[in-house]
Amino acid sequence: MHLRGIDFGHVMNASGARNFFGQGYWFHPWLRPFGLSFKNSTFVAKTTPLDPRKGYMTTKNDDGMTPKKLFPDCIVVDHLKQTVLNAVGLTSPGLKALLKYGYWQRIRHPFLISFAALSDSVESRLNEYKAFVALIKPQLRYFRAPVGLEINFVCPNKDHVSMPTAEEVWEALSILSGLDIPLVAKMNIRISHKACLEIQKHRACDALCMSNTIRWDELPQFIDRNAWFGTTISPLEKYGGGGFSGAPLFSLVSGWIREARRSGFHKPIIGCGGIMCGQDARNMFDTIFDAALDANVGAIQIGSVAMLRPHRVRSIIRYANVHAQTKTSR
Repeated sequence: MHLRGIDFGHVMNASGARNFFGQGYWFHPWLRPFGLSFKNSTFVAKTTPLDPRKGYMTTKNDDGMTPKKLFPDCIVVDHLKQTVLNAVGLTSPGLKALLKYGYWQRIRHPFLISFAALSDSVESRLNEYKAFVALIKPQLRYFRAPVGLEINFVCPNKDHVSMPTAEEVWEALSILSGLDIPLVAKMNIRISHKACLEIQKHRACDALCMSNTIRWDELPQFIDRNAWFGTTISPLEKYGGGGFSGAPLFSLVSGWIREARRSGFHKPIIGCGGIMCGQDARNMFDTIFDAALDANVGAIQIGSVAMLRPHRVRSIIRYANVHAQTKTSR
């Protein structure tokens, strides 16, 4: 997938799957011999807000990155049912600290930074985007590799969660266009196709990432919480409920993308949600590609599979890259 002439590949990790700088988490090295490898996929950084944020995941030495506990209580993983519920709460040392570390600047391959504005009003969020531009734009000259930005518009772990209007997304894209880098709008399947058709008209909208996790209390008509978790009350209720991901999202995400293509959304789409095996990756690519006019129309992201089926990560990436190459070479 090329955005503004930059090759970001057809397989990415989902934001957060490899932490802020690609260092991963404590279990990654232990499982690497068994297939947990993100080699030949594009790095997407964990979402950061503008300012430092503790969230609900305590970190070592308060660095805002390294989980203090091997198994944080703000994450619930069900390997049998292939589901994850997380309420990490956007734990981060903040953008200024992340830039100061200098790790992003030394990455040698194209990658995406992920950012979320957290204020409870549109005006304040727009000011956060302006502050983001002011902080990061002077640093871009020091980046060794091309970088893009994934704008996390609907993270369920924000304190104030609401679906942004197309008008707000337009204003955010206008502000962020001053960076002159590829911009990816990350949404979840609650957003209407009509709104996305308006968003794609903005010249700075290079791609759409679909979908973010689904807040615990969203879409009860499609996600039976009692069936997947044995309760209608979130196991992470004390943390606000959390965001739901894993296998059950696959059909919902692919269905949303299929309808988006039929409705006329022609820009690149990055399919993310419930990809647990190579066949899932193939089916997601077919949904993204087949109804489009251009072969260079998208990619996939894999995330929760690294916790639920870590031994499949390497093979999914390999299989997905081969299938994507086959599709785009036609």
